Amino acid sequence: MTSASKSWLLLLGFVLFYVIYLLFGALVFSSVERPVEDQLRNDIINMQKEFLNQTCINATVLEEFLIKVLSASEYGVSVLRNSSLSSNWDMASSMFFANTLVTTVGYGHSTPLSDTGKAFSILYALIGVPFTMLVLTASVQRLMYPLVHAPVALLQRSGLDPRPASLVHFALLLAAVLLCFFVAPAFVFRAIEGSWSFLDAVYFCFMSLCTVGLGDYVPGEQPGQRYRSLYKVVVMVYLFVGLMMMYLLLRAFHKMADLHGLTSFLELPHCEDPEDDLQPILEDGPTDAPPPAPAPLHYRAAPTQPLEPASQPSYNTISKS
Repeated sequence: MTSASKSWLLLLGFVLFYVIYLLFGALVFSSVERPVEDQLRNDIINMQKEFLNQTCINATVLEEFLIKVLSASEYGVSVLRNSSLSSNWDMASSMFFANTLVTTVGYGHSTPLSDTGKAFSILYALIGVPFTMLVLTASVQRLMYPLVHAPVALLQRSGLDPRPASLVHFALLLAAVLLCFFVAPAFVFRAIEGSWSFLDAVYFCFMSLCTVGLGDYVPGEQPGQRYRSLYKVVVMVYLFVGLMMMYLLLRAFHKMADLHGLTSFLELPHCEDPEDDLQPILEDGPTDAPPPAPAPLHYRAAPTQPLEPASQPSYNTISKS
């Protein structure tokens, strides 16, 4: 087995372990939090019945009732009948919560009720956040050649100078990311959610993929949502791939800034040292990609050498003069 195959298998193993880790977290959160949520929901229903059975309601009683209702609502439990039909801690919702936890999106639409759930959230995020960053970094590293280095080399072979080539490439990459991960998903969310406008959907996509996660818009929380579990899983995949592409876009922008001298002008660190390509997180073998056709300027490789990670086209290898 070649080193390239081993590299892809290692990355696949990372992704598989990531999914297993999410399933494990979902199982724990569901088993710990769902009984507490059910008890809180029953308490709220009983309190609502007692409130409605009172013949004389004064301002103090009403205020106490509203305080308890608002407190329960902060944990995703509502006195509204339609809102109480689905649990916030079924397997799909628990997995969605685990995903927002380790990706640091954190919508806050549902939070652990029990001390056990809160303690487990700390330990779960302590391991899950760094591992998620590792998986994202390894995935982006595998995408750098086909989505960044190779297109820039192709633009140079078409006759563009290095700096215009990097600028055109970044503009095309930015347009593709905006179209595929903001505009197109916004139309989908608008159609599924119903109450969301197109601006609301774009706003949700931006806040999610920037890991701001304000939580004012959360998918799959409407009463009577069809195929809610499947919808939650699809949104999780969208968030992971979207975060990966945002990271790729940031790396491409940083490399372009290196080439145009912006990082040196602002005295910022360069995107990566030349040694970074020699020691990737997931090792590439010499057969990872076929040698590119002869390219102008510094993208030209030795004709007898196979494509190594260090010889891949890189913004750092382009002359800035």
